[in-house]
Amino acid sequence: MPTSPELAAVWLTLKLAALSMAILMVLGGPLAWWLSRTSWRGKVVVEALIALPLVLPPTVLGFYLLLMLGPNGAIGGTLEALGLRHLAFSFTGLVIGSVFYSLPFAVQPLQSAFQAIGNRPLEAAATMRAGPVDRFFTVALPLARRGIITAASLSFAHTLGEFGVVLMIGGNIPGKTQTLSILIYDQTEAMQFGSAHMLSASLLGFSFLLLLGVYAMNRRFPVGLK
Repeated sequence: MPTSPELAAVWLTLKLAALSMAILMVLGGPLAWWLSRTSWRGKVVVEALIALPLVLPPTVLGFYLLLMLGPNGAIGGTLEALGLRHLAFSFTGLVIGSVFYSLPFAVQPLQSAFQAIGNRPLEAAATMRAGPVDRFFTVALPLARRGIITAASLSFAHTLGEFGVVLMIGGNIPGKTQTLSILIYDQTEAMQFGSAHMLSASLLGFSFLLLLGVYAMNRRFPVGLK
């Protein structure tokens, strides 16, 4: 296990980003597929709710999630009544907040990729007696690989730099809820500019390389059929 605050924050942040990305891909894939295929007029409401974190201040989202997950909230209070601990100021709470905050970074690229496929490949698969589930896994997902790569990379990278949401929900508990962004803020407040610069530069370089890889793979794997 990490022994220094810096290593503990790095490990916690990477674990949070990886777990949030995995959950977002599992939940976001079917949601994006449904949004790309449905003709329901009310889907615009769902799309607006998904995109809300793009314009909503992170502290606002974090505040309401804190109320919901805390001991007096709908979820936290229910857990307390069942003899369990509420989810505020916990790693599980950080994961929930990260999933909500990064949801549009997973759903929107996937939805665009699914829409770019068109109907012809799916109709061709249907003529060969492929069911809806088969068409999704054997046709839609392979053709949407560019969107999948983008969604996974962006949701992972976005979680790395989260500050407002994780601070509101998790506080600043070293080794438990103190992520890299919060540690950098602490070091800056304490005028430890050398340590803050080292962590900031590392995070900047890693994020740049991750995005560079995304753009490189997107050039190699086009969306849909061409």
